Amino acid sequence: MTLIKSISGIRGTIGGVPGDNLTPIDMVKFTAAFVKFVQRGGIERPRIVVGRDARMSGFLVNQVVCGTLQAMGADVLDIGLSTTPTTEIAVTGLKADAGIILTASHNPAQWNALKLLNNRGEFISAAEGAWLLDVAARDEFEFVPIEKIGSYEQVDGWIDKHIQLVLDLPLVNREAIKAAHFKVAVDAVNSTGGIAIPKMLRALGVDDILELNCEPTGKFAHTPEPLAQNLTDICRYVREQGCDFGVVVDPDVDRLVFVKEDGELFGEEYTLVSVADFVLRHTPGATVSNLSSTRALRDITLSYGQEYQAAAVGEVNVVEKMKEIGAVIGGEGNGGVIYPAIHYGRDALVGTALFLTQLAERQIKCSELKKAYPAYYMSKNKIQLTPDMDVDGILAQFAAKFKDEKVTTIDGVKIDFQDGWVHLRKSNTEPIIRIYSEGKSPAEAERFAQLILSCDDILGHH
Repeated sequence: MTLIKSISGIRGTIGGVPGDNLTPIDMVKFTAAFVKFVQRGGIERPRIVVGRDARMSGFLVNQVVCGTLQAMGADVLDIGLSTTPTTEIAVTGLKADAGIILTASHNPAQWNALKLLNNRGEFISAAEGAWLLDVAARDEFEFVPIEKIGSYEQVDGWIDKHIQLVLDLPLVNREAIKAAHFKVAVDAVNSTGGIAIPKMLRALGVDDILELNCEPTGKFAHTPEPLAQNLTDICRYVREQGCDFGVVVDPDVDRLVFVKEDGELFGEEYTLVSVADFVLRHTPGATVSNLSSTRALRDITLSYGQEYQAAAVGEVNVVEKMKEIGAVIGGEGNGGVIYPAIHYGRDALVGTALFLTQLAERQIKCSELKKAYPAYYMSKNKIQLTPDMDVDGILAQFAAKFKDEKVTTIDGVKIDFQDGWVHLRKSNTEPIIRIYSEGKSPAEAERFAQLILSCDDILGHH
């Protein structure tokens, strides 16, 4: 079964049987339930923004979703090929009541999804998502008669507006970037980043851009998740072509990874660290990342005498915590940068512009910048679950066993040691407990993981 219903929306593989995959029938149900959710606020005829990435199924999904919105009496503002952060910005920019982004983010080409936004252009909360899934499960919606069908309008130019908002940020220094004469390679995995990122680089004054997989065909040239094993081409390209650095985004352009001039990855965990360093240099304030992100952000934040806090995993949770403590920068260790000065969403455009400004102003190479940060290494393991295992009980036992260390239980169990940490959390999509660990060397990170994996008294023979 490849239909996953979660708080951030509904995603699945295209084709197959309704209820098991993402079929037109499923799209209709969840879109209709979403309109009902938006109407709860007393808005009879909501205006809803729809944007999509360049997946091959995107046009099909877009037609079904837009038609369903109209059939529920909603007015559709279709911004076409777009990015997740652009769609988020368009919701508030167009004063719409909600938004839907048609993207399965970093999932392979056969996947697509409906990601749901409130009137602030932010992902709906867990409680709101649960309400919506319940309505969809019960088919509790009614389509409107002919005289109440919603309107449909194509609205162009939102990527350009997004770029302009980035250029207008006080911390983005176009003059310094232009003067640096950067040579930049871009890998946009054949989606909408291929439109947005080169366009923004040109607007920032970068003339020498090498485009790799930038045609938005939806035929992904490699597995779209921006991990090392999928990025060998651009790493080689940056090194061979003598680029200053490379920029890599996922299909919906909310995750951002840099390649250093030597062809090595800057490290997706360090995207947020470097951008936060630059922001904190100019804007003192708190930072937030999720519990599974690198400790380097905490270290950098404390070095500026500022407060760092960790949130549960998930963009919604990070944003909530950022608002609560008034953070100036935050995000996730998967290359997701959230800069509230522009909006509360992970945004690879703003991340790229701030990173470029930092390199240009400090006249520093990518590899030199990376060396300036605390070096941490991560290890990712898992415990396979069997039906008889009491997951909550297992997590509680680990929390008790390591009670003399700093233990956090807002999302699974995280144990902070002097020189590293380990985080155990139950997967939402597979029968496993994920074990993330971090230390000051790869061996240290693995040692922290083994502290957990070797606990036969808790795990038995599993």
